[in-house]
Amino acid sequence: MRRVYLVISVILISSIACSFLSTATPTNTPTRTATEAAATQVPKVTSAPALTATQSPVVEVTTAPTLEEPTRTAYPTSVLDTQMSQEISLIQSQVIEDRGLQPTNPVPVVLLSPEELRQNVTNDFLADYTDEEMADDQIELSAIGLIDPGFDLKGFYTELLSEQVAGYYDNDIGEMFVVKGEGFEGPEHLTYAHEFTHVLQDQTYDMENGLNFSDETCEVDTERCAAVQALIEGDASLSEFNWFLYNAPEEDQQEIIDYINSMNSPIYDSAPAFLQDDFVFAYNQGLQFVQSFYDEGGWPAVDVLYKNPPVSTEQILHPELYPAETPIPVDLPDLTSTLGDGWRELSRNQMGEWYTFLILARAADPAAQLDDESAQAAAAGWGGDEYTVYHNDSTSETVFVMQTIWDSTGEADEFTEAFQEYAGARFGVAASQEGDSYTWEYAEGFSSFSQSGDMTTWIIAPDSATAQSVADQLQQ
Repeated sequence: MRRVYLVISVILISSIACSFLSTATPTNTPTRTATEAAATQVPKVTSAPALTATQSPVVEVTTAPTLEEPTRTAYPTSVLDTQMSQEISLIQSQVIEDRGLQPTNPVPVVLLSPEELRQNVTNDFLADYTDEEMADDQIELSAIGLIDPGFDLKGFYTELLSEQVAGYYDNDIGEMFVVKGEGFEGPEHLTYAHEFTHVLQDQTYDMENGLNFSDETCEVDTERCAAVQALIEGDASLSEFNWFLYNAPEEDQQEIIDYINSMNSPIYDSAPAFLQDDFVFAYNQGLQFVQSFYDEGGWPAVDVLYKNPPVSTEQILHPELYPAETPIPVDLPDLTSTLGDGWRELSRNQMGEWYTFLILARAADPAAQLDDESAQAAAAGWGGDEYTVYHNDSTSETVFVMQTIWDSTGEADEFTEAFQEYAGARFGVAASQEGDSYTWEYAEGFSSFSQSGDMTTWIIAPDSATAQSVADQLQQ
């Protein structure tokens, strides 16, 4: 399945910045309730950085593309007005000084109207995500219970990317896109601080080639890319927070707070539960991951992470496991010949600890959602996995197989117990048990789950015979 990697990084302030700014006050004293603090850790900055005059790279501004023919090519440069140029240069200097990374070349700034900006983001995303890929993801996500079968995934993404886009950096072409027409004020300044951090990351570490972070590589290795994105966005979120805390004028801070408090995000708020959490994983959990290293050694400790990037969402969720605990390889056989004519392998990838948690806690059916504490405890012993999805286009039947290695037999026992509760609620029938194997037969199909020591295997199939043939093949 495709996870949303937008390091043309779209900033939806309603779902990202407010995670640590919604209770900040203009007096530079952020406050949070106990509930909010538990949900998203606030960065702990022990002292304000000493700011000195730093030469900012020259800002180049280019004209906007037309809405009829959105393009990702460089545009002819044009002139910024003096005030905006000075504001951008100041923010760049402040971010450079705090973050400690030096730019290697100027970044062109493309001014777009709010409508053009939203259209550009949507076109860029959909250009890399075909209707066929989206249809396959819809099959996969509904098979594992994270969305309803009739959910319009394309319509949702199109509408989501049109909601509250404030600006972004496109690392494919090395350009910054900035909204115009509604003022370049506090919220836009905050976004620019975040996005300019991406410029510094890209020019220092090379996202595509140095970090191996691109649409192509992430499509086949979603777990590693989710971890890399969490590093990138967690870094930029902490840099953004530092800018807000130590460099934003009180007027900007108040404008940001007012903007957040008055904002509505109906598309995001109406999204399936798993999508809401997954969309902000890189920002919220990524921030906590980066913060844990920043607390120990400041930005130099964060920079070290880029020399050996995290490789799993397990490492992001448990920074103490970085870098030693890496995923245990799991290799599932090709089942196309076992399933027979008409079947194709739709997907093969890793679920990871994060998506294992989402399956248990954020099912499309609220009745099947385990409480967060139980789901986190069950997923936390994850050691490695592989899953495959097969689909028969002529019969519209789907087979899902997931095999997981756990850190110990005890961890596998814990997941098995939690899974039984989840599956019983999701499939609406009691399990039939034979030894360490459990089966659920329901109107829409058949599911089996088995445990052998520290390994668990989950199969979803159209019927028991298909599930048994798959299970037999896995045991060879």
